[in-house]
Amino acid sequence: METWWKESVIYQIYPRSFNDSNDDGIGDLNGIRERLDYLADLGVDVLWLSPVYQSPNADNGYDISDYQAIMDEFGTMEDFDLLLKEAHEKGLKIVMDLVVNHTSDEHEWFVESRKSKDNPYRDYYIWKDGKADQAPNNWGSAFSGPAWKYDEQTGQWYLHIFAEKQPDLNWENERVRQSVYKMMTWWLDKGIDGFRMDVINLISKDQAFPDGETHGGAYGNSMEFCCNGPRVHAYLKEMNKEVLSKYDIVTVGEAPGATIEEAQRYAGSEENELNMVFQFEMMDIDHGKYGKWSPMPFDLKKMKANFKKWQEGLDGRGWNSLYWDNHDQPRIVSRWGSDKKAWRKKSAKMLALCLHMHQGTPYIYQGEELGMTNVRFPSIDAYHDIEILNAYRELVKETGAMREEEFMEGVYKLSRDNARTPMQWSDEAYAGFSSVEPWIGVNPNYTEINAKQEIADPDSVFHFYQRLIALRHTNKVVPYGTYRQYMEEDDNVYVFTREYEGQKLLVACNFSEQPQTVEWPDALLEEGYTPWIGNDSLKPFEKAVTLTPYEGIVWIKEETKKA
Repeated sequence: METWWKESVIYQIYPRSFNDSNDDGIGDLNGIRERLDYLADLGVDVLWLSPVYQSPNADNGYDISDYQAIMDEFGTMEDFDLLLKEAHEKGLKIVMDLVVNHTSDEHEWFVESRKSKDNPYRDYYIWKDGKADQAPNNWGSAFSGPAWKYDEQTGQWYLHIFAEKQPDLNWENERVRQSVYKMMTWWLDKGIDGFRMDVINLISKDQAFPDGETHGGAYGNSMEFCCNGPRVHAYLKEMNKEVLSKYDIVTVGEAPGATIEEAQRYAGSEENELNMVFQFEMMDIDHGKYGKWSPMPFDLKKMKANFKKWQEGLDGRGWNSLYWDNHDQPRIVSRWGSDKKAWRKKSAKMLALCLHMHQGTPYIYQGEELGMTNVRFPSIDAYHDIEILNAYRELVKETGAMREEEFMEGVYKLSRDNARTPMQWSDEAYAGFSSVEPWIGVNPNYTEINAKQEIADPDSVFHFYQRLIALRHTNKVVPYGTYRQYMEEDDNVYVFTREYEGQKLLVACNFSEQPQTVEWPDALLEEGYTPWIGNDSLKPFEKAVTLTPYEGIVWIKEETKKA
């Protein structure tokens, strides 16, 4: 079924690092408002804001202390209302980040919950007795260390799948669910256009709380008892019935560990849950022994196999969210392209073309449209992310499992702070993000990579993204076309087709620094292809085509080409 959010392009804003309007080194809501014309000019349809709610910032806003207030550093609710109004006037929708697997330990619900065992809010969270002065089970936190915290005041332990300051809500409690639905309705009545739901597939836990497999580590795997839990689909159907179905909005659920079968349930058109999910299988293909801290070389065949699995698996049965970058991932041009000066711009365009030609709704993370790169700060002290700091303490300082130099290579390659450096607006001091030193360091290459220069350059990464977005808006084959992959065993080139209502696209992307000659399989040797879009000179379709390093090109069948 055709619908507006399938044809949209969504742009993620990490407010703290986007644009500082009041010169305190921290991005804010009025800073976003100042850049609405830029976003409208890029051509995106929806702005997803990472959390802007009141928060003590233990996890950069993903620890919420008040769902119906704005973080002081970001502005006021009046500022938000003005942003929403002006965005809508420019044809831009606003999606909020919904974080309801957990709250901050400073949220009033938890403040009350920890006061006593008989407090009315006690059952809003997951409290358990320990076992022989130990935690209730061996679960580990996603941010390293144990997933349980002992609270001396009541002599029990509370569950925190993430940081200690992020206690998990107890979704078994109907009062919790109704409180969440009431809050969601409040925001939707205000006029927002949807929710991106943080780790939403973790909200239902195995109520037996068994020990998890340790896999050689100090703690057991909690995810096998939290991911896609026993009642998660019942909860989402209830949420949809009571809230989501009453509004014309877009919803995307972050779903680590989701299988194709689970994703079909979360995002199936007949399931009445969500519109689409974020899954992470592809984001793990270069993780090594210690996960992201010991990265493996990029393997194109693994990437292609993953695309094939999800494109075919959800075709007609669900909907894919397409992304390379977000606030939790490093910069794709440094990860799977090349941030060498000779190839950065070209590989950034190829990666953009590759992603945006798949079936699904594409997401652009701030600066991705400029080809922003990873950063190498001089020492661990320059990093802020709690995930980095906890892993450093555990793997380097406490256990000695990794040498500091080895660990830092993982930080440079795959850590989350790569995405959180300030948006590079110009070659002025602090990249035009602020007039004072920002909360986190600026990537030194801002003098070469910035929006001001790219807008002025018609051959820039920015203008290439504009063209890709425009093609999605004007050609139904781009969002809806059926996917088929070819040359699956090729280590360097990715080839696939898309077909919809008589149109056919042929996409070829060279993921290497060397030219690659493609001899098409017989199934693709059709007449009538004409070049449509590419990041190099548009070459005609021939029996054998040589792709230049990091070239991406799309051909379209001439007889069905739209004007």
